[in-house]
Amino acid sequence: MKPNILQLNPILIPAINDTLASLYTVHRLFEQSDKDAYIREHGQSIRGVITGGHTGIANDMIQRLPALEVIAVNGVGTDAVDLEFARSRGIPVTATFGALTEDVADLAIGLMLAVCREICAGNEFVKSGNWQKNPHPGALPLSHRLSGKRVGIVGMGKVGRAIAQRAAAFNCPVTYTDLRRMDDVAYPFVADLLSLARGCDFLVLAAAADKAQGIVNAAVLDALGKHGYLINVARGKLVVESDLVDALRGGVIAGAGLDVFVDEPNVPSALFEMDRVVLQAHRASATVESRTAMGEMVLASLAQALAGQRPEGSLTT
Repeated sequence: MKPNILQLNPILIPAINDTLASLYTVHRLFEQSDKDAYIREHGQSIRGVITGGHTGIANDMIQRLPALEVIAVNGVGTDAVDLEFARSRGIPVTATFGALTEDVADLAIGLMLAVCREICAGNEFVKSGNWQKNPHPGALPLSHRLSGKRVGIVGMGKVGRAIAQRAAAFNCPVTYTDLRRMDDVAYPFVADLLSLARGCDFLVLAAAADKAQGIVNAAVLDALGKHGYLINVARGKLVVESDLVDALRGGVIAGAGLDVFVDEPNVPSALFEMDRVVLQAHRASATVESRTAMGEMVLASLAQALAGQRPEGSLTT
């Protein structure tokens, strides 16, 4: 008999779903209208859970799964899983660290280019027919280059380092802040966020942010200044969104490129009409390549745990 797995979020790679179905009896909770009744019926036999970083799993659900042997997070965020609670029950929790590094870093650079070169505005100008109506060179305002701009990175983990590598290829001086100086990082360390913001043109958020929130506030945005841009590919809760809206409205900063928000999918509507703001629907890892690698890591975590082994990269065991 195949082991029973509870899946809380869809996986978008057909080959991964096919493999799951071949190895396990997959209970797709996200498709159920009465989730509570479904857990009552199937919870006793569930040995593994697949969830997403934002969905996580509540402690009371864990308690209703007495046979649970592993929680595999298909993402890098674990703030929606109580790691201490899982640890107390001897349940390994894994995440797909490293699988999405390159694509998140790529999107960070893409957002930087999009906001300073006003790529989205140029695209709309052409597609709307306005270029034909106004073919003179001054119909669109001049934009700004990325090359040579100062980049300050918040969080010098895998993603932060990948962003730094890419920024350096644009001849951008890179500085960073983190909980501590990284001995294996050559870029200058700045101890506090205000000083980092004051000394850069692009403030790029790449911190894991399992606990930090609201660190980018009015004071930080004021320090970033009227020529500075905020880029967030980390966590929405790092930013005080009302302060960001005020800063953009008042010209305190030049613009922003945002892939994440505090209360997704709810985005402050004031951002929709701002020209130098580029928004994405939390899609930094939304590539076939990243999602395939993430799915393969989920499969490996399930296989290892259900074979009685400690899953590679377990955060709790």
